[in-house]
Amino acid sequence: MKVKAGIVGATGYAGAELVRILSSHPGVELTALSSQSYGGKAFCEVYPHLYKHVLQHCRELDIPALARECDIVFTALPHGYAVPVAREVLGGGKKLVDLGADFRFKDPAVYEQWYKVGHEAPELLEQAVYGLSEINREEIKTASLVGNPGCYPTSVILGLAPLLHKRLIDTGTVVADSKSGVSGAGRGLSLGTHFSEVNENFRAYNVGVHRHTPEMEQELGAMAGTSMAISFTPHLTPMNRGILSTVYAKLNRDMTMEQVMSVYEEFYRSHYFVRLQPPGVLPQTKAVTGSNHCDVAPVVDPRTGRVVVISAIDNLVKGAAGQAVQNMNLMFGLPETTGLDRPGLYP
Repeated sequence: MKVKAGIVGATGYAGAELVRILSSHPGVELTALSSQSYGGKAFCEVYPHLYKHVLQHCRELDIPALARECDIVFTALPHGYAVPVAREVLGGGKKLVDLGADFRFKDPAVYEQWYKVGHEAPELLEQAVYGLSEINREEIKTASLVGNPGCYPTSVILGLAPLLHKRLIDTGTVVADSKSGVSGAGRGLSLGTHFSEVNENFRAYNVGVHRHTPEMEQELGAMAGTSMAISFTPHLTPMNRGILSTVYAKLNRDMTMEQVMSVYEEFYRSHYFVRLQPPGVLPQTKAVTGSNHCDVAPVVDPRTGRVVVISAIDNLVKGAAGQAVQNMNLMFGLPETTGLDRPGLYP
């Protein structure tokens, strides 16, 4: 029997990517596509690339109906809007994966400080699992509520996890520098994402105050066994998709490139979607576009005693919809790669 899936916010970029992936998932029946902006419209009218692949119409949000009809609901909404959906869905004994920020934090005060809204269901945070499959696979398998990680945190955490697991870096020296394609800003219109503002331009934004910072600190600190504060600077690049993160940290002891590679090989041996690059090969966004892969490469700089880790993901797939489907597979006992085991697009 197929898993019946509903998507709230199906016509945003992340929601549409969920529709694309789930439309060909052999274990899923797309049951409900909710959209505030396009209720009553055929989904393929909104996204013509899915013509003849997705036959459903968008419908207005009806939370009780979603909870009745679906086994799992994905919420692809701005922060602050997933709570009422989660309450109804979980109350009906169903499962939910939230692609927003509402269920990523252990401490509601941290969420409220960075997102500037009150958390309306702090009790649900106690049962929510942070949905980074490569780190929390076993917890996700038994979860009913998963907070899907942000795109930047996915790239940074997967880049640093092996080093933190082995306590090989000075946790006070971490600097993360990330570049993202414009789709990370969502489908809504804004001056900063107009073509003429973005094309042939490259800029930093939200330096030191980006909302993904505390999410990274929470998860990196949990792996390190100590509280962490990192420096994080995001940049907007003139491309549609992709995130490239360059993360710097001071090694705790002298290590060769071969020793560091061995640490990464051991950590990611059983994680299909993380591709450790061969020595001399560095990740690039085009190599992961359209795929659920995260490409990672550590580089040891013996002159400074630092390790530099490069990671690349598609922000809409491994950074959002693909990771959500990966979590769903785990939650329903399906092979983790189901519906996702495909290469990216090139060029």
